[in-house]
Amino acid sequence: MASEPVAAAGSAAAAVRVRVWGYALLPLVLLGLFVLLFLRFGPLGILRAAFPPVEDLTITRVALRPGLLEVFLANGGPTPVTVAQVLVDDAYWHFTIHPGPTVPRLGRATIIVSYPWVEGEPHTITLLTTTGLTFKHTVEVATESPRPTRAFLVSFTLLGVYVGIVPVFVGLLWFPFLRRLARRWVHFFLSLTAGLLVFLGIDALEGAMTSAGAVPGAFQGTALVAVGLLASVLALLVIGRLAGWRAASSRLVVAYLIAAGIGLHNLGEGLAIGAAYNLGKIALGTFLVIGFMLHNTTEGLGIVAPVAREGAGLRHLLALGMVAGAPTIGGTWIGGFTYSPILATLFLAVGAGAIFQVVVEVIRLMAGEAAREVTTLLNTAGFVLGLVIMYLTGLLVAT
Repeated sequence: MASEPVAAAGSAAAAVRVRVWGYALLPLVLLGLFVLLFLRFGPLGILRAAFPPVEDLTITRVALRPGLLEVFLANGGPTPVTVAQVLVDDAYWHFTIHPGPTVPRLGRATIIVSYPWVEGEPHTITLLTTTGLTFKHTVEVATESPRPTRAFLVSFTLLGVYVGIVPVFVGLLWFPFLRRLARRWVHFFLSLTAGLLVFLGIDALEGAMTSAGAVPGAFQGTALVAVGLLASVLALLVIGRLAGWRAASSRLVVAYLIAAGIGLHNLGEGLAIGAAYNLGKIALGTFLVIGFMLHNTTEGLGIVAPVAREGAGLRHLLALGMVAGAPTIGGTWIGGFTYSPILATLFLAVGAGAIFQVVVEVIRLMAGEAAREVTTLLNTAGFVLGLVIMYLTGLLVAT
């Protein structure tokens, strides 16, 4: 007999849950019905007849193979686009397109053209759609695109080592010097670290916005920047809470977060270097490597500044250096072999958000020890010096 009230209570609870889910799904069902009604009986037919379709094709990348051009497309417009003709240097050429000549909204396609391109010369590719619209892309310097062979993998890996790992580990050699400083001077270098990071964050955000301009319209480059920026900030906040900022190891946690933020920024630098070599801009790529090497040496100083007083073991120093420097290798691979404006925009935005959040944690770390010392003249000078150092070393980076 006692089981009957329990069963009744269970049935009532189930009925309540069904009712709640019904309330939640009802607006979605109605919205779906209205969309179907609009598509079936709405004024689209009249509008389509009165106005020409809006087409938006973006040539995201051109790969050059011996006697071949591979043109990668993305449709960022509201309607499907059909490619009718391909012109190379103002002449029509036979082409094949995969998966088909009609590229759906948000779809991608690859055009292959047999063309005797000339090493070192510019070539202009023009796509003509069935509506008569044209979309152009210029290969400024024709050179064979790198393939993911062992030789190129080793070459791009070495570029990443030179740009990311070597300068960061050189900067870590300041650790013994920082350990011998008084607290106010440690705070000076923490403030300098904040200045370095603010500069890197602004640099990454600028790069993300620039890259967003090359993203096909429907993929919303600016919105992609916002998503990456906010997602990385929130992710670091969650990591910080899980790690426990007030724990004894909080300084080491901040050091790892600084390394992670710098690593994401260095991923963007690797993208720039790989893309430069992919496009045949060898001189630019070389200047980028040399400039970033000098530019990134100060990053090691910023990483070890939080642990200058309590110290860190050798394994932690090695791990910090790899977290900050190794992503550069991945960046050179992505930029060199499969550069994508969408990925570049997202990675740069994530790096910017991570860096800005790390700046907040560095300030919190200083305020937790002595809030009145955060805005001293010495710390302000350290922050400004960090900005100036990054600006001056940034002048060495050719863009």
